[in-house]
Amino acid sequence: MTGLWVALGAAVGAPTRYLVDRALQRTHGTSFPWGTFTVNVVASFVLGIVLGGASPSAVVAAVGTGFCGGLSTWSTLGYETVRLAEAGERAHSLFNVVMSTFAGLGAASLGLILGAALWS
Repeated sequence: MTGLWVALGAAVGAPTRYLVDRALQRTHGTSFPWGTFTVNVVASFVLGIVLGGASPSAVVAAVGTGFCGGLSTWSTLGYETVRLAEAGERAHSLFNVVMSTFAGLGAASLGLILGAALWS
């Protein structure tokens, strides 16, 4: 049953990632990957909330593993960072790695604190 919860969450997370990425890239019109940056930070925050509380295992499977796993994408972050560097946009490349890491960690930490406060 856990596998079904993960699959259902991922079935929502992956298309959400695609739609958010396309919308943000179209809105900003720059070479910086704002869509990937945003979905990774949001997924970190949501995962923090889920894991910060006393969430039932089905919620952790569906939202934590499935949705957040489908929403976030480390491989795309890596690809886009290399693509920026190859295009000579080294400042954007460095910004992407550093800010994605710190914003993701910060969002996850905030989510853990919020999750603990909400569910305790």
